[in-house]
Formats: sequence, C-alpha cells, structure tokens
Amino acid sequence: MRIVDYELYHVPPRWLFLRLETSDGQVGWGEPVVEGRSRTVEAAVEELLDTYLLGEDPTPIEDHWQTMYRGGFYRGGPVLMSAIAGIDQALWDLKGKQFGAPVYELLGGRARNRIRVYQWVGGDRPEGVAQAAREKVDEGFTALKMNATAEMRRVDNPASIEAARERLATVRETVGPEVDIGVDFHGRVSKPMAKRLAKALEPYDPMFIEEPVLPEHNDALPEIAEHTTVSIATGERMYSRWDFKEVFEDGAVDIIQPDLSHAGGITEVKKIVGMAEAYDVAMAPHCPLGPIALAACLQVDACSPNVLIQEQSLDIHYNETSDVLDYLADPSVFDFEGGYVNLPEDPGLGIEISESHVQELAGEVDWHNPVWRHEDGSVAEW
Repeated sequence: MRIVDYELYHVPPRWLFLRLETSDGQVGWGEPVVEGRSRTVEAAVEELLDTYLLGEDPTPIEDHWQTMYRGGFYRGGPVLMSAIAGIDQALWDLKGKQFGAPVYELLGGRARNRIRVYQWVGGDRPEGVAQAAREKVDEGFTALKMNATAEMRRVDNPASIEAARERLATVRETVGPEVDIGVDFHGRVSKPMAKRLAKALEPYDPMFIEEPVLPEHNDALPEIAEHTTVSIATGERMYSRWDFKEVFEDGAVDIIQPDLSHAGGITEVKKIVGMAEAYDVAMAPHCPLGPIALAACLQVDACSPNVLIQEQSLDIHYNETSDVLDYLADPSVFDFEGGYVNLPEDPGLGIEISESHVQELAGEVDWHNPVWRHEDGSVAEW
C-alpha cells in the first residue's frame, strides 16, 4: 500500500479538508487549517506531501511525523504544525481502516464510554448570553462556554470589569449551579486586567478561565493564579509538547487545551496529554472547527484518562454558512445526549465524509480574523 494522491478542499465556513488516497483505494481524511490562513497552510501541506509522503507506505506514522517535523531545520509554529496535524489525522484514519478499528483502539483502547462536551453561547462580543445559555441547557447541554469581554484596554475602567461580572452573573442566575460555565478571555486581556477580571468573576464559579493572557505571556500565569482559585486553562495557541513543557513545570495551569488540528495531530497530542497526566493537569481539547477535527479529538479523548471535557462547534457563531454535521454522510455519529457524545465505533476516525457535498461546496473561502481597534485607533486583540 502506497500513498498515491491527495486533494485539498477549502470549504465554508473557514475549514480546509485533506483527502489522502492509497494504491488500494483507501481514503483518509484530515483537517489541516489555521483559521484565517488556510491558503498558507495549504501550501505547507502540499510541500510536506510532495517532499516526503507521496509514494510512501502510510503505516509508519511515527516515522512520518518525525520526518515532517525534524526534516526541516526550522520547526514548530502554527503553520507547520497545523499542516503536520492534518496529515497525521489522515494517516491515522487510514491506519484504523486498515485494521478495521477506531483509532483509540490502536492507541491502547478506551478509558471511558462517552465524552462530555460543552456548547458555545454568545459571540465574539458576547451578547444575549443568558437567553442562549437557557436554550442550550434546555437542549441537554450541561456545560457552556462564553467570551468574557470584547476588546479591552491594557488598563481599563471599572465599568469594563462590571460589565463582564454582570454578564457572567446573569448567566449563572439563569442556568443555576448544576451547569458548568467556561469563560474565555481569548488572550484579549493584559496581565493587570486579567488579575482584576479573575477576582471579579470568581464568585460565580466559572469552570475555568481560558487563555487569561496571550501564550507569549505564559510566564505571567503563576502570578494570575495567585489571585484566584478558579482553574486556569490555556493551550490553543501552543503547538507541541515543548511549548507545553514550561506551563507544566511552573504549575499554574490546571487544564490544557491543545488543538488536534494545530498541535501536530493525534500523534503529538497523545504525547502532550500523557505529559499532562504526570503533572495532574486535565485536558479539554480546543475545537471550534469541522467534523474531521472533532473526530480526531474524540479518538484521543477516548483513550486518555485525564480528559475533562471536549469543545465542539455546532451552532458556534462562526458557522453561519455551513455547520459541522453538513459534511457527514451520517450526522448521528455526533448526536449529543445529556451533554455527552458516545465514542465513535467505525474504523479510523469513525466518520464518513460526504465527498459529493465537499466537492459541491469547495472553493475559495475568504475568511480572515476581524481586525479590532481601540478608540484611539490602535489595534486591539481579537
């Protein structure tokens, strides 16, 4: 068996799908994308496949991963690691189909029977979150996530803190104490504001505060942790076990959130979650992406005992033109019941992509992050 062909599809709302084909007609799918930079990642995927993998046996996945990563003198970062991630997902999909088993069975077998998921409420500038939270709880979700704020100045006024506090207080009052609420700072907040926000939100018992500062300021996390008992989560913009090593060692982070389409795929995230277990750190994989990325997450979730909960993007505010289930031949694989999703049981990633639908919608997808600005005209964090 050899890898003989590949196709890349830009599909709405902002995803890039990879289709790998082997000489015996098997097909594996991956989702290599950096949101807003899909054409850049496409070029990296093509370079990796054309240089290293076309014509090769797909089964030695670890060797392929090492070749793609260490074969370049310059390593890491979002573009390269996302390209490797999508290829890695497709290779595992092929391997599972080769052996007629879900990927998690090849990684040691299940550690659980189902996986808890959370649901996004509100938008980039969070509005109407209480009503949206009530609707999602009524649909059966037991955990939610919302943005804490819109853009903030480096040192903002008391009104900005009060608005965030009141927003979370209203959601907590609406859904009660039985529902978990994650609060995403989205790296929009400076260190001094993160400390103030964490203290103001703590009385409403958020499940975690996410990315309280940008990853380049992870050295500030121990100081922020001293100001709150709320669990600190981060990791969606960290791309390898070497990026995570420092946050494990400083002890400030309680939940890591690597993205299976950014952090080197199944091969790398399985190693990251193993490192986390040794430091008594939980994992809640980041996944505001499509069905292939979610399927890859579930495979690692299934066999990793320290996984806490799984993000998924059904009805997220980005998915205005297409949603997660639209690309699946059988959408029931992601049926959410009581706030959980069952483990996929089919071989490989456990999903069947509707190739006809992918080809129908494929084309140039011109999604880019919005550029926000402060009142003085300077660029704000999105």
